[in-house]
Amino acid sequence: MEQTRTDRFKTALLLMAATGLIVGLAFYLAGQPEIATLIWIAGVVPALAALVVEIVRSIGRGEVGLDIVAALSMSAALVFGETLAAAVVAVMYSGGTFLEAFAEGRARRSMKDLLSRVPRTATRHRNGGLEDVPLEEIAPGDRLLIRQGDVVPVDGTVASDTAFLDTAALTGESLPVRLARGADAMSGSTNAGEAFDLTATREAKDSTYAGIVRLVEEAQASKAPMSRLADRWSLGFLVVTVSIAFAAWWFTGDPIRAVAVLVVATPCPLILAVPVALVAGLSRAAHFGVLIKGAGPLETMARIRTLILDKTGTLTDGRPQIISIDSHDGMTEDDILRLAAALDQASKHPVAQAIVAAAKARAFTLPVPTEVAEIPGEGVLGRVEDREVIVGGDGFVASRVGRMVGDHPAKGAGSVLVAVAVDGHMAGHLVMSDPLREGAGAMLDGLRRQGIARILLATGDRADVAERVTEGLGLDGLRAGLTPDQKVLLVLSEHKHGPVMMVGDGVNDAPALAAADVGVAMGARGAAASAADVVLLVDRIDRLGPGIEIARASRRIAVESVVAGIGLSVMGMIAAAFGYLTPVQGALLQEVIDVAVILNALRALRIAPQEPATGKPQAITSEQGDIVQGATP
Repeated sequence: MEQTRTDRFKTALLLMAATGLIVGLAFYLAGQPEIATLIWIAGVVPALAALVVEIVRSIGRGEVGLDIVAALSMSAALVFGETLAAAVVAVMYSGGTFLEAFAEGRARRSMKDLLSRVPRTATRHRNGGLEDVPLEEIAPGDRLLIRQGDVVPVDGTVASDTAFLDTAALTGESLPVRLARGADAMSGSTNAGEAFDLTATREAKDSTYAGIVRLVEEAQASKAPMSRLADRWSLGFLVVTVSIAFAAWWFTGDPIRAVAVLVVATPCPLILAVPVALVAGLSRAAHFGVLIKGAGPLETMARIRTLILDKTGTLTDGRPQIISIDSHDGMTEDDILRLAAALDQASKHPVAQAIVAAAKARAFTLPVPTEVAEIPGEGVLGRVEDREVIVGGDGFVASRVGRMVGDHPAKGAGSVLVAVAVDGHMAGHLVMSDPLREGAGAMLDGLRRQGIARILLATGDRADVAERVTEGLGLDGLRAGLTPDQKVLLVLSEHKHGPVMMVGDGVNDAPALAAADVGVAMGARGAAASAADVVLLVDRIDRLGPGIEIARASRRIAVESVVAGIGLSVMGMIAAAFGYLTPVQGALLQEVIDVAVILNALRALRIAPQEPATGKPQAITSEQGDIVQGATP
């Protein structure tokens, strides 16, 4: 709301200054110079007053910006009767601040997406019945019913025989886990199985999900605001301007020359070129599926030195896929997959759906299973084409066919083993894992060439699984077993190497995304997108490379425009000091310089980033190394 009022105020200032200039010119050309002077003054005073207030606030914050030069030029022009020049400067300045406000936009979305995931009510057992109660009324010891698809409202322990929870949003685990009676269940996870009972152990405000929401809020509040690139040039430009203006007045005794110098020196090349180039960069990045939330994040993105990547759903695909099929008793791999997929059509388990998707990808025709029975968290039994088929965890299937469970040679750290039995005999195994995203390796190589000095992996997974992920990627380090607050600490500790970018996709990544200099979310939905500065709309990690390239090119164009504009302004100031330019001529010259730097800045709309080489997805381990074999369907 505050940002909206500020934008409207800047728009009003621009309209008043422009209206004053145009109407004043009309009266001047009509032979009414006195009225024109009053109208020009009326158009300048609001812009000058707003400028003075902003200068006072900036000085209070210990900042010295380019606004001082604009205030000096307008004030001097009014004092010495150069009201037309003052009006031109007012329009230039108010136009520049309006454009900058437009460039910044709304740099960060509200956290409504994150908060919308928090359930508002819960179903509680009471006196032999069920009642819906507000979340804040839940107390430790209450027994709650968690229906299929519900988000667990508070931390608690499982009070039923089993519970099947999708904790991907909290821990990054790509596969749901099965919890036995008495196991801890975290708030924010989703019930991926049958309804179960939960005994609350904490109030909602003290639960895991509420803590993550607070972490995001605190990280966002502690993040220092981005200073404008133009202000880094301000002090030197201010000293040069005042020195030339004072020297012109001192040596000639003509204050009008000083006014002309100040008018030519109005720093619109700085005020205009930077936001124009950055806004063009924002537009260009969006064309490539990279949504950057404002000019500040774009500028910071151009200076990134350290990249921290989450694993599941970010560096990896986040969905289980078959990496190998081991057959027994002469049954072919295609037959094993087809029969398993046919039976798994009856299950909603993520692994079952992945098996079905793999079979359809091979264009298999899947018959409809009959006599299906699913044991949640264990497996599925049924008949396919008059054959008895069992699909599930190795232990579950082995016990059904009377075999001992042994170590499978193809099962690596973090992979999931799905056993398939046909007509009472073990037919084979499907080894499933979470594949590296397509183009991830090429993307990392490209980022190295763009100047990213450090690339690290940060995951809540075990160290052995994380090490498997980093094989061949040339990362500078990995941090495993991290909680959300530990990811924040990692981001903060990496600041010593330069600006840090964090890339993630889940609620567990949101605090770190908010704490990083630039947070990048995979996909436009969820908590990560709310906390991030950048969103990869197409959910492809290889979009990150073009995004950074566009940011750096946009910043380079902005700097080039600034250097060229300031150089021309200095030349104009020298000419004005020697009496070759009047204040009005100086203002018009400044307009020409403004147009030139804006046209140069618009080159950012034509930035063409190199497309990363597309690599084939590589099979790597998922974050489910600690999931029991029975967690497969």
